[in-house]
Amino acid sequence: MPMSTVAPFPDGSPPISTHTATIGADSRAAGSALRWSVTAWFLTAMAGQLMFVVYILAFYGRTTVEGDISRWNDVMGVGLIDGDAMGNAALAAHLAFAAYITLSGLIQLVPQIRQRAPRLHRWNGRLYMVAAVIMSVGGLWLTWGRVDTFYGAFGKLGTSANAIVILIFAAKALSTARARKFAAHRKWAMRLFMAVSGVWFLRVLMMDWVLINQGPVGFGDNLDGPAWIMLTFLQFLLPLGVLELYFRAQTTPHSARPTATAALIGVLTIGMAIGLIMASIGMWLPRMSG
Repeated sequence: MPMSTVAPFPDGSPPISTHTATIGADSRAAGSALRWSVTAWFLTAMAGQLMFVVYILAFYGRTTVEGDISRWNDVMGVGLIDGDAMGNAALAAHLAFAAYITLSGLIQLVPQIRQRAPRLHRWNGRLYMVAAVIMSVGGLWLTWGRVDTFYGAFGKLGTSANAIVILIFAAKALSTARARKFAAHRKWAMRLFMAVSGVWFLRVLMMDWVLINQGPVGFGDNLDGPAWIMLTFLQFLLPLGVLELYFRAQTTPHSARPTATAALIGVLTIGMAIGLIMASIGMWLPRMSG
């Protein structure tokens, strides 16, 4: 018997190459590593985004109920502006939508909900896309349409690009769903989730940068420095880039790409967890308890 084969199975199945069997085992191990790394990433992101929602409700919601919304200006570069009733109302709506869309996006990614409550998944997805469009258009107007004496023009470019990408991805997610191209829809919906999460990723990246450099190096006095501009683009380009690697790793017949992708996601998950802890301790928790 050749060294490269084993005997046929009792049912008459053809012999299997030991090399092929080894490749199959490696592929299964790589696939398992990829699934576990993605699960760890999602659970970390879910914890962080839920913390963000709690912060929005505990700070902005509480100060609204207490009639002390002037405190918003203590934590925002451009917050409430005297005489700008429309802008102030748009800002309040933007904050409310931020809490809603964060929860809605997490619900869309839970596979048990998608499988056991498909009607909820469909309606939540529709409302999520509507909220994403409203937030993006409103965010662009808040960024460029109001009197801004704080942020520099260059510091707004990345966030504005993120809003435009959200609009494009929402349109693609809707069109593929209506065409019943569900595999393509799933990918566009996941891209949309990553883009919508950009404002959250920015805060995590910002705290990682501050930790590495022991301060806001390169942010600029008006958040228009080179490091800040870089982070505002990374807030959506980095997660989208990793997502594309994940899509490719799912379809490769070899084990090297899923293994490398799993390792990358694992490292980024650790960095995300560190940034999340720092954002919670340094920004969100003190404002919630103040």
